[in-house]
Amino acid sequence: MDNYADRVTLAITGASGVQYALRLMQCLVAANVQILVMISRAAHVVAATETDVELPTRSAELEQHLSQLYGAKEGQIRVFAKEQWMAPVASGSGAPSRMVVCPCSTGSLSAIATGASNNLIERAADVALKERRQLILVPREAPYSEIHLEHMLKLTRMGAVILPASPGFYHRPESVEDMVDFIVARILSQLGIDQTLLPPWGQNLIDDTQS
Repeated sequence: MDNYADRVTLAITGASGVQYALRLMQCLVAANVQILVMISRAAHVVAATETDVELPTRSAELEQHLSQLYGAKEGQIRVFAKEQWMAPVASGSGAPSRMVVCPCSTGSLSAIATGASNNLIERAADVALKERRQLILVPREAPYSEIHLEHMLKLTRMGAVILPASPGFYHRPESVEDMVDFIVARILSQLGIDQTLLPPWGQNLIDDTQS
């Protein structure tokens, strides 16, 4: 594992909310986690629309760019193309034990729920399901149709975790970044990775009683 604390597969698809994925990547790098990344063509379009971050389309260039952007160690961020079938994520013998699709478009949700495996993202999710490994899907859509909800229920019954990009407000966010961190903190908690972005519910009450 090249002296990394762990490995996580991160797929970024074409739903709104690429900021969640980029912040998650930053936090995983800081936690010394190796990240196996796949970015759909639609996600590149969304990133150009929603952020000032320029993401190269070629895998090698994108890998170098993300590594420099987040100060990753050599090999800590690995980027794979949509039809790079020899990538570790395409097989149960090589894929990490945990995968996050963030954000997860409703198209990707449908493909994963039906086992389409038409590209590497869909295949990697299929591997996670068949191997009974952790799969976290972060959909961002409003409203959800009956089709979307049926796919979420189906995937939940398969063992996947549906974690909608629906930030809470009990921590009184003061910026968009605070709202992004709310969701990223929930993802990190699901992954079992320590985070300081958001205190656990009730922590303030515990601190008050101990002071």
